[in-house]
Amino acid sequence: MITNFFIPELNNHDVQELWFQQDGGTCHTARATIDLLKDKFGDRLISRFRPVNWPPRSCDLTPLDYFLWGYVKSLVYADKPQTLDHLEDNIRRVIADIRPQMLEKVIENWTSRLDYIRASRGSPMPEIIFKM
Repeated sequence: MITNFFIPELNNHDVQELWFQQDGGTCHTARATIDLLKDKFGDRLISRFRPVNWPPRSCDLTPLDYFLWGYVKSLVYADKPQTLDHLEDNIRRVIADIRPQMLEKVIENWTSRLDYIRASRGSPMPEIIFKM
């Protein structure tokens, strides 16, 4: 995906100021993956063992991780797609159906999480409540 889609798509945009963040998953931190990303982002790469290390438990902080992927996955697999075409159609449909109002609520929730982190000075967040 990085070689065939992501990098070619980036070539259509100015990424000189763009940072790339990914979690510490093994496939994300493989040398080949990191080398591809370092070529494009240099030191603007947030990942495990990189110049900017992936923050622990930060999935609690990123809206894509704490909300969007789970939401999309639950709808994409609701009808148990049996073919790749069916799966791709479901993904396109679910993404297209996401409304700006939902994303606004996600960002409001994310902002409140950041406020909580600032107030707690980075301590763990066991009592975070997911609001939608």
